[in-house]
Amino acid sequence: MSPPPAADSVIEPIPTGHQPSLPEAHRSVRVPGGVGQFWRKLGAFAGPGYLVAVGYMDPGNWATDIAGGSSFGYTLLSVILFSNLMAMLLQSLAAKLGIVTGLDLAQACRQQYSKPVRIMLWILCEIAIAACDLAEVIGTAIALQLLFGIPLVMGICLTAADVLLILMLHQRGFRQLEAFVVALLIVITGCFAIELILSRPDMAAVAKGFVPTTQIATNPAMLYIAIGILGATVMPHNLYLHSSLVQTRRYERTQRGLKEAVKFATIDSTVALGFAFFINAAILILAASAFHATGRTDVADIHQAYDLLTPVLGAAGASALFAVALLASGQNSTVTATLAGQIVMEGFVDFKIAPWVRRLATRLMAIIPAVIVAILYGAEGTTRLLILSQVILSLQLPFAVVPLVKFTSDRGLMGGFANSARLKIGAWAVSAIIIILNLKLLTEFL
Repeated sequence: MSPPPAADSVIEPIPTGHQPSLPEAHRSVRVPGGVGQFWRKLGAFAGPGYLVAVGYMDPGNWATDIAGGSSFGYTLLSVILFSNLMAMLLQSLAAKLGIVTGLDLAQACRQQYSKPVRIMLWILCEIAIAACDLAEVIGTAIALQLLFGIPLVMGICLTAADVLLILMLHQRGFRQLEAFVVALLIVITGCFAIELILSRPDMAAVAKGFVPTTQIATNPAMLYIAIGILGATVMPHNLYLHSSLVQTRRYERTQRGLKEAVKFATIDSTVALGFAFFINAAILILAASAFHATGRTDVADIHQAYDLLTPVLGAAGASALFAVALLASGQNSTVTATLAGQIVMEGFVDFKIAPWVRRLATRLMAIIPAVIVAILYGAEGTTRLLILSQVILSLQLPFAVVPLVKFTSDRGLMGGFANSARLKIGAWAVSAIIIILNLKLLTEFL
C-alpha cells in the first residue's frame, strides 16, 4: 500500500476532459490560506449550505407540513427531525465528494457509469427538478394571489419572469447570489418566529411529537404525508447542487487544505439545515396548534391556512406574515433550482445552453400542468398537485442517494477521504430506509 500524501503535497482533481462544474463561478471565492483563522475561513465557506437549505423549505414543504399538522397534530414532527438528520448526513457526503474529487455528483456518474445508466439517471433527475419547480410555481402563484389578489392562473404565468431575476443575480457575482438567498431566508425565519409566538403551541405535546411512533408506518394516510415530508426535505437535486457549489471556493488542494474544506463545508451545511429544520417544524407546529388543536383537522390547503390564521390566532397580520414567508420561499427556491438544472445537464450529458434558456424551459414544464390543474380544479387541485410533486421527489431519491454513498465509500475515488466503516453503515442505512419507505408507499397507493 502506498503511503498517504504529505499534508502539504498538492492533490489534483480527477480529470474529466470537460469544463469544471459551474465554470463561470468555479473557484471564484477566495479562502484564506495557512494555519488558523478559523472564523475567516468559516466565513469564506458560508453560503453553499444556505443555497442548499433553501430547497428544504420550498413551497412543497408547506403543503405537506400543513396537511400533516392539521390532520395528525404534532405526530409527524419525528419525521421532520429524522428527515433533517438524514439530509445533514447526505449533504455532508455531497460536499465531500465535490471538494475531494473536483467532480459534482452528475460528473461522477458520467465518469463511473455506462451511457445507458447515466442517461437514465439524468432523466430521473430532470423529473425531480421539474417536480421541484412545479412546487415553486404553485407556491409563488398562491402567495401572489394571497398578497395582491392576482388570479391563480395569472400568477402561475407571471412566474416565468423569474428568469429575469436569475439573470440579474448571476451577473452580480456568486457572493451576491448567496447574500440574496440568505436575506430571504432571514425574512422567512422572522415571519415564522412571530407566528409561533402568536400560536402558543403546547410545548409538552411538541416534545412528544419528536418521538417516533409505529402509527406513522401503519396508517396509510399518515404514511402518504410522511413520505411527502421526506421528499420535500431530502431533495435529490440538492445532492447534485451541493457537490458543485462547494467548488466555488478557492481552497488549497493539499491534504490539509482538503481536510479543512470538508470540515468547513460540513459546518456550513449543518448550520444551514438547522434553519431549514426550524422552518419545517414551525410550519407543522403552527398547523397543529392553530388548526388540529381547535378541531380543524381538514385544513390541507395553503389558502385555507391563510384564511384561518388571523381569526384563529386572533392577531392582525398573522395571515400576511404567512403569505410573505411563502413568497420569499418560492423566490429562494427558484434560484437553486436553476443552478441545479444547469449542473445536472452539463454534468450528465455535457450539454451547455444559456442559463436563461435552461430556466425558461424548466419553468414552462412546470407552468403548463399547473395552469391546466388551476383551470380545471382551482386552488384545491393545485394543493393536491403540490403534495404529489413532493412524493415524486421522494421516489427519485434512491437514484441520487445510492450513487452518492457508493462514490464517497470508494477508496479508489476518494483516497483517504473515503467513508469510514461507521459512516458507511450509517449512510447505507439511510439509503435502505428511503428505499423501503418508497416501496411501502408504492404498495399502498399504486
